[in-house]
Amino acid sequence: IMVTMLTMLAVHLLRDTTSVLSQHHIHICAVFNSHSNIICIFNMKLYKISLALLLGLSTFTSCNDKLELMNPNQQTTGTFGFNADDLQESVIAAYNHIRMEGSYARVGYTIDVCRGDEAWNSSQVWYLPFDDLNEPITDEIGSWSWREWYYTVNVCNFVLSRCSGDDAQLSEDMRRIKGQVLFLRGLSYYNLAGYYQNPPLITDYKDYSTLEGLYGANSTFDAVFDQVEKDFQEAMTLLPSRDTGGEWSGGRATCGAAAGYYARALMQRHKYSDALAVLKDIIGKKYGTYKLMANYGDNFREGSQYENNAESLFEVQYLDYGSQGTDDEWTPVNTSAYATQGSAIESNYGPGAYGGWADISASPWLYQLFKGERTTAGKLDPRLYWTIGTYESDWEGFEYGNTCYTNKLTAADTVVTNNNNGGLPIAKFTNLRTGLYNKVVTGLHDGINLRMMRYSDVLLRAAECENEVNGPTQQAIDWINQVRERAKLADLKLSDFPNANMLFEQIANVERPKEFGCEFGRGFDLLRWGFFYSADRLQQLKEHGTFRRSIHHVKDPVSYSNIATDPELKSSYDSYVQGHEFLPIYQGLLNNNPNLKGNSANDGTDNSTYFSQKGWTIHPVVSLSK
Repeated sequence: IMVTMLTMLAVHLLRDTTSVLSQHHIHICAVFNSHSNIICIFNMKLYKISLALLLGLSTFTSCNDKLELMNPNQQTTGTFGFNADDLQESVIAAYNHIRMEGSYARVGYTIDVCRGDEAWNSSQVWYLPFDDLNEPITDEIGSWSWREWYYTVNVCNFVLSRCSGDDAQLSEDMRRIKGQVLFLRGLSYYNLAGYYQNPPLITDYKDYSTLEGLYGANSTFDAVFDQVEKDFQEAMTLLPSRDTGGEWSGGRATCGAAAGYYARALMQRHKYSDALAVLKDIIGKKYGTYKLMANYGDNFREGSQYENNAESLFEVQYLDYGSQGTDDEWTPVNTSAYATQGSAIESNYGPGAYGGWADISASPWLYQLFKGERTTAGKLDPRLYWTIGTYESDWEGFEYGNTCYTNKLTAADTVVTNNNNGGLPIAKFTNLRTGLYNKVVTGLHDGINLRMMRYSDVLLRAAECENEVNGPTQQAIDWINQVRERAKLADLKLSDFPNANMLFEQIANVERPKEFGCEFGRGFDLLRWGFFYSADRLQQLKEHGTFRRSIHHVKDPVSYSNIATDPELKSSYDSYVQGHEFLPIYQGLLNNNPNLKGNSANDGTDNSTYFSQKGWTIHPVVSLSK
């Protein structure tokens, strides 16, 4: 303030002494900062100006001694990120982006559930083009996942620019920081390639400094997955295991998470032998101690006693009911100190009669699959209870009983997802079964952590890889039986599976749907199995994807063969447009980026040639009836 006042006084005096200035050759040098404040005036020779003013001004101003203050809320890449504390904040920012609208909080999660055959779009509005596999290039919703995952990539690339070089020379803190962002970048590109096929691959933060870097061209599916494998593999060497305890058993990415996703990435391109080795190491506790929870339902409840449990390799963290803020924060650019910090998965799944948006229902095929095999005690598979919210006599006295939120169901009650179109309600990642509240609290309020990879997935993937590499073996059967035994189902016998095709059918269309029904990942499975590129497999998808648009007879079996004569029946896969097993790249992105091209969904291109040229196997449909 003193400097400003003195400067204004000096300027006033200078304006009134024009003749003096012209006679004495006054030289003024002014240096300005970014806010255009004068911080230095020097070399003044004024005979008519008070010496006191000159001395006072020179006391408060100096070219050599400036007071520089940095606003901690307006830091730049030139001032931020040069120590572990700063980078820890960036790591948290990266985690934050994976729990947003387009990543896993709602749309990004639900799109993959929709494109699978275990669920259908019961609202027949939201998510309809994803369910029908004919998403138009002008639908902006399809770009929300693109937006969120590139936000995450951007943060990860910044952190990696601060901890490059030899990993062995990094401190323990820096190794763990680097390992986490490598995992999160690998996760981002795993999702980007799995959704958009050939997104631009940006790995160097310096690329953002040029227009050419900002407007990246498409990379190939293989190039992106090469980087995904590289990121996960390096993260495995940098991160501790969940056995370390603390935050490493409470939600942060670990070497076990990286190893699990590395195996997934390898399997996406049929590298079954390599994936099998990694999965065996996970089972052998090389990357931490994992086990199946005795109660399957513990994987779908909220609360510290259930979340981040011994079965979970990686999950997305959300705050429990009653501990959140009040502001729904849908996008990464809207920040609020009172954000809800939950997901909207329950809102998508929740029945309309209980306040849900009624967008997604379980397929009749999945329900009938559960009903087709009982436990060794003659009861229903307990996984049905936590997957589909129907009344069943078996549930009397089981867990929370026949409940739908706080309402106790009777045999006469039929709860449908959508009030107009019917549908079997999905119970997973909702509190439909727990009676925590009486209706869905719509918005970003679902406090149940999304378990993105569980140990049961490790076991079933190991069995699948073993079958691909060595054919049906007792080892593959034993891994499957570990998962079945938790559900109290009878053990499978090797003698019932004389060839790899039969055991694959059991894994793909019995074991995995029952264990992971209506969870994220089925769409990725269908891609790697090539089900869109085989006539009999596509026909099978049409059968699995058949549903009844009615509030009546929602539990009844449905048949694709009756679609022509029954107007209530529909199959999502009848509207499949080739190439649309992926999402198209949004036209707005193509308009903004001259280097970006569309993918197979933009062009309606058949991807079967790519699949066959790789020499990848599409198992034929076989009957499992005995």
